[in-house]
Amino acid sequence: MPSLKSLRTRITSVKSTRKITKAMQLVASAKLKRAREAAEAARPYAKRIAAVVANLAANVTGDDAPALLRGTGADKVRLYVVASAERGLCGGFAANISKLARQRIGADLAAGKTVKIITIGKKAREQMRKAYGERVIDHIDLAGAKKVGFDFAKAAANKITDLFAASGFDQCVLIYSEFKNVISQVPTALQIVPATAPQGVEPTDLAGAIYRYEPTEAAILEALLPRYMASQIFQALLENDAGEQGARMTAMDNATKNAGELVNKLTLQMNRTRQAMITRELIEIISGADAV
Repeated sequence: MPSLKSLRTRITSVKSTRKITKAMQLVASAKLKRAREAAEAARPYAKRIAAVVANLAANVTGDDAPALLRGTGADKVRLYVVASAERGLCGGFAANISKLARQRIGADLAAGKTVKIITIGKKAREQMRKAYGERVIDHIDLAGAKKVGFDFAKAAANKITDLFAASGFDQCVLIYSEFKNVISQVPTALQIVPATAPQGVEPTDLAGAIYRYEPTEAAILEALLPRYMASQIFQALLENDAGEQGARMTAMDNATKNAGELVNKLTLQMNRTRQAMITRELIEIISGADAV
């Protein structure tokens, strides 16, 4: 049976942990509000630019289409851009993204395809390098950033377009977690090369009107597609940021409740141990008096 001193020490330690997890929950709650607002504010722009690309792409086919739209015509080399959390203590958030990535990558490797990986976020790099080693060819570091900026998405888009221009891959898939609410973040895979509109985005209804573009649709797409790619990556990073804070808030709330329950159990155990010690001492005193 543990001694009273060890139980008191354990209770003090758990109470300190509870204070830390409660503080982290409050910080995550404050950050979540800003992150959710940023993600929700960016969604209309991402959907609108996707609709514009879909309208332009409908009028461009064959060799006239930009390379980022038509692709290479092959599907031998696939690039995965895996975006995840920068820090831990957020439950299964990063693990769920990694699980989807491993499923998709495993299926491609089983089909005989070559896989390359670019990671965004520390947790994505750690998990992908552990699972696939040298297949991870590049990384976008988010460490030290106070908030998710467009520069990170632009840097990732530039790496992808440069690699595509060098015939480094045939298709590119972005993997991230779409934010639904505090307790629900859905791992999502989005193909960004060849460019496709996200699910649920439809071309704008022109109501029978005929538009003439100056310059041509192909020329506009040539300039717009890199921006479109960066906007989709930026939206994914914002969704990840909101999802990470929501997952951390939930995880720290659960940890705080568990710490409180453990304190109650340890306090009850300490009281029973102390009562047993008092009872034993009384028995020894009574026994000694009877012996005299």
